[in-house]
Amino acid sequence: MSGGLAGIAGLAVLPLPWPFEREYMQLALAAGLVIGICAPLIGTFLVQQRLSLMGDGIGHLALAGIAAGLLLEVWPVWSAMVVAAVGALSIEWLRSRRRATSDLALALWFYGGIAGGVVLASRSTGGSGAILPYLFGSILTVDRSEVLLVVLLGLGIVVAVAAFGRTLFAIVIDEESARVAGLPVGAGNALLAVLTAVTVVAAMQVVGVLLVAALMVLPVATSRNLARSFRGTLAGAAGIGAFAVVAGLAAARQWALAPGGSIVLVAAGTFAVVGVVGGRTGTRRTVLVEAPAPGTAPVTGRDPHEDHDHDHPGSGSG
Repeated sequence: MSGGLAGIAGLAVLPLPWPFEREYMQLALAAGLVIGICAPLIGTFLVQQRLSLMGDGIGHLALAGIAAGLLLEVWPVWSAMVVAAVGALSIEWLRSRRRATSDLALALWFYGGIAGGVVLASRSTGGSGAILPYLFGSILTVDRSEVLLVVLLGLGIVVAVAAFGRTLFAIVIDEESARVAGLPVGAGNALLAVLTAVTVVAAMQVVGVLLVAALMVLPVATSRNLARSFRGTLAGAAGIGAFAVVAGLAAARQWALAPGGSIVLVAAGTFAVVGVVGGRTGTRRTVLVEAPAPGTAPVTGRDPHEDHDHDHPGSGSG
C-alpha cells in the first residue's frame, strides 16, 4: 500500500503543462483517466446488450449504499460497493429469470435506490447534504489514497475484461448461441453486472452517481459511429473517454466549471460532432470474434442498431 501511495505521490509532482501543473489537478487527472478508460470498456458490453441504463440504475443503488455508510459511520465507498454489487446481481437475476423485463428491473431499483438514499441520508449526522459530493462528483478534491483506490479498481476491471472479454462478447451478442457453445452464460452475465457496479462506485468521485452512466454510454455511442469491429469500438470508446476527461478538466480549470459536468458535456459534444461530420450512421458493420477460444464455436453478430441486407459468416479456426 505504501509503495502505491509513493507512486501516486510521484505522479503529483510531474512537470506537466497547464492546466495540470498543480498537484490537485494531477491527482484529478490520474483518477479521471482511469474512469475515462474503464467506464466505456464496460459500457460497450452494456450497450451491445441493450442495457445502456444499467449504470444509472446501479448508480442510484450506490446512492443508497452511500447513505447507509454515512448513517452507520463507515466509509461510504465500501457500503456503496456492497449495495451496488448486490443490486446489480439482483437486477440480473430478475432479468435472466424473466421475472421482469430489463427496463422494468432497472426501474424498480432506480426509484427504490434513490428513495432509500434520501431517507437514509436524512437520518445521518450530516443530513441529506452529506451525499451531494457523491451525486455530482468531487474529482478536484481527491487525495492520494482515493486515487490509489480508483487505480486498483480500474486495474481489476481491465484485467477482468482482458481475461473474460471474449466470453462476455459472445454472451452479449447472442445468449442462446453462447449457451449452445457451452459458455457459462449465467456466470458471464453476473460478472458483467458486478463489473458495472465496481465501475459505478469507482466513478463516484469523478463524475458522481448521477452522471456515471453518461460516461459509460456516450463514448461508446461515438465510437460505434467510427469503428468497424467490436474490438475497434472498445479501443475507440476508451480513447474518447480519456479525451473527454482531459478536455473536461481543462475547461473546468479555465472557466471555473463543475468538472464532472464538463467531462460529460465534452463526451456529448464529441458524439454530436462525430454524428454530424462523420456521416457514417448507415455504414454496414459486422462484429466478429477474431479468434474463438479453444473448444468454443466462433460467434458472429451484427450490430442490432444497424440494418443489413445479408449476414456475413464468421470465420474461426477449425
